[in-house]
Amino acid sequence: MEEPKYSVGLDIGTTKIVAIIGKENEYGKIEILGLGKSKSLGVHRGVVNNITQTIKSIQQAVEQAEVNSGLKIGSVVVGIAGQHIRSLQHSDYITRKDSEEVINEEDLDKLCNQVYKLIMLPGEEIIHVLPQEYKVDGQAEIKQPIGMYGGRLEANFHVVVGQVTSIKNVGRCIKSAGLNLGNITLEPLASSDAVLSQEEKEAGVALIDIGGGTTDLAIFKDGIIRHTAVIPFGGGVITEDIKEGCSIIEKQAELLKTKFGSAWPGENRDNEIVSIPGIRDREPKEITLKNLSKIIHARVVEIIEQVYVEIKNYGHEEQKKKLIAGIVLTGGGSQLKHLKQLVEYITGMDTRIGYPNEHLAGDSDEEIASPLYATAVGLLMNAVKNETKPQRPESYNEEEDMEREQNAVSSHNEGIRRERKSVFDKWSEKLKEFLDNAE
Repeated sequence: MEEPKYSVGLDIGTTKIVAIIGKENEYGKIEILGLGKSKSLGVHRGVVNNITQTIKSIQQAVEQAEVNSGLKIGSVVVGIAGQHIRSLQHSDYITRKDSEEVINEEDLDKLCNQVYKLIMLPGEEIIHVLPQEYKVDGQAEIKQPIGMYGGRLEANFHVVVGQVTSIKNVGRCIKSAGLNLGNITLEPLASSDAVLSQEEKEAGVALIDIGGGTTDLAIFKDGIIRHTAVIPFGGGVITEDIKEGCSIIEKQAELLKTKFGSAWPGENRDNEIVSIPGIRDREPKEITLKNLSKIIHARVVEIIEQVYVEIKNYGHEEQKKKLIAGIVLTGGGSQLKHLKQLVEYITGMDTRIGYPNEHLAGDSDEEIASPLYATAVGLLMNAVKNETKPQRPESYNEEEDMEREQNAVSSHNEGIRRERKSVFDKWSEKLKEFLDNAE
């Protein structure tokens, strides 16, 4: 009997770690088989700063997912984000020996590999090279040059750069938690897969994923990713401001934010008051909801304005680069009351909240369809797409498996259909090599 295929996405966030197991059903939708989550204790603003704590948190989330699903997790697709991620635009070209031969896959790989050799700042490495559009012998705006004749092949690239140590630390945590690293994906890209439609990507859209430690931005236009940025602030700094402003503990501040918080101070009347129990027999504190909203509003405006600067840097105000589909908000922070209205007020762009339910099977738990799990669902989708196998049989033979993979890749590359491999395949291979050599 054929073993059922299932895949695993692992979202290592600043506030929570989520392991999600799923498979594709006969309708092409994702069926969730198990979910596990734990409090993230060793991650600050998307970067691992305590390896031991992070490993424990990963193991807790994975164990919970295994118990819920009755399945064993072996390999995971993990997301990478954090304040160390930055992006830049770069143009490059190659001169082909024979312009009478058509452009093929090898030419595109040669051009991409040339970009990987760019010299970065110390401690940085290119983790992602995304072609925007090509030029062949000066003819511009070519989306797919394979099969064309030409001597000079040029391209504009969107290059994503990150700190080598930060990425290797994530890989080390995965391995130390007893898991195999199936693939690495940039978190804003995972979230965009989960909540954006192809029509939105074509029309032009900015995805804002507000997490606990960072706010990720991904801009799409004409179906291609055009700009990415990571703002080193998220829902955590809002909680911190409430804690300081109201002189209460963090747990109470988080509860206040989620239950009574609003991004729009005008919504609350002066006489609306919430009472917070005192610590160890101390008097309870009374906090007006108007003051609470003022604290939240100030910080949210700061975050949104920083994101809007990035959108303007992309050139949204130019007619050619106009984002017709506006803004899509997702992540745990997007659940803040009246945030949609505030974003529309600051940016003047149409805004909606992005839910990952479009790609999920109809009988999925409502909790998983929350913006909170957008990144985790996107990572699971990436795992399903790449058919990462979470469980390996006991008779697993690495050489045979590599041979099977090579055969699959070579057959996949036949013809001129260029179905791009996952964004981070090259980087994943490099990282796996590093981890193996480090042992």
